[in-house]
Amino acid sequence: MKKIVVALGGNAILQAGQKGTAEEQLANVRLAAEQIAQLVIAGYQVVLTHGNGPQVGNILLQNAAASPAVPAMPLDICGAESQGFIGYMLQQSLTNTLWERGMSKPVVTVVTQVVVDANDPAFSKPAKPIGPFYPKEEAEKLMAEGLAMQEDRARGGWRRIVPSPQPLRIWEREAIISLIDSGAIVIASGGGGIPVVETPTGLRGVEAVIDKDLAGQRLANDVGADLLLILTDVEAVAVNWGQPNQRWLSAVRLDEARAYQAEGHFLAGSMGPKVAAACNFIEAGGEMAIITSLQTATEALAGKTGTRFTR
Repeated sequence: MKKIVVALGGNAILQAGQKGTAEEQLANVRLAAEQIAQLVIAGYQVVLTHGNGPQVGNILLQNAAASPAVPAMPLDICGAESQGFIGYMLQQSLTNTLWERGMSKPVVTVVTQVVVDANDPAFSKPAKPIGPFYPKEEAEKLMAEGLAMQEDRARGGWRRIVPSPQPLRIWEREAIISLIDSGAIVIASGGGGIPVVETPTGLRGVEAVIDKDLAGQRLANDVGADLLLILTDVEAVAVNWGQPNQRWLSAVRLDEARAYQAEGHFLAGSMGPKVAAACNFIEAGGEMAIITSLQTATEALAGKTGTRFTR
């Protein structure tokens, strides 16, 4: 049985233009669960991870709106909160979807810590925007309090920026492997995992955000997955994106993908981390990585669409 890590994009849970109600997100998750269930029924040993960007942004808004009546929580705890409620929605929806198809299988969410290096250069150069937009006056107050902020002129406001360090290892790796070996479908490392550093007295959460695709790749390698399936909002990866000579990639070797990266074909804020994760997975011993859309996941595994990365 092939072990596959499926990295579900955040747009599959909270879509653009939606308010983010529980009902909206649960409806989206149910649709995603139908696609994931097809992989389980097809015989894949599925490990699921997911994004949480919009959800953490909403939690930060709730923090701001409720303060000072209710103490605001730090970013690592907000990440843990999002892992819990998204995991709950996914595990319930997937359990029900499989049950409707005559299959009973345990689905388990693991609140996952991901170890990062306290000396990662990202900590001295925060660059990942998170949370709500602020007017200039309020942003200046926050900066005076020690928060790093960045103006987004295109969207008319200022946002907080935090470090985005590289994931080193999944702290709960052994527990996740035990659950997989028991036959469970595991949901882990949601939103890139909760970033923690090792100290002489133990683990400590840090104010940072790990890229969810890179964390998904780390999870895939740490649990010995054969395949990494990264699901996004397009069917495949393209070079020369948006230009007259745009070209879709179907099968690409590792050396070709690295060359395209070096030429700047994949933007840091969109396809760049996904291609990097696919390449890293192959370099670390993975068999194949695929980037495609949620709706075409089964077709991509059959080689009919998507972009397949191999050695």
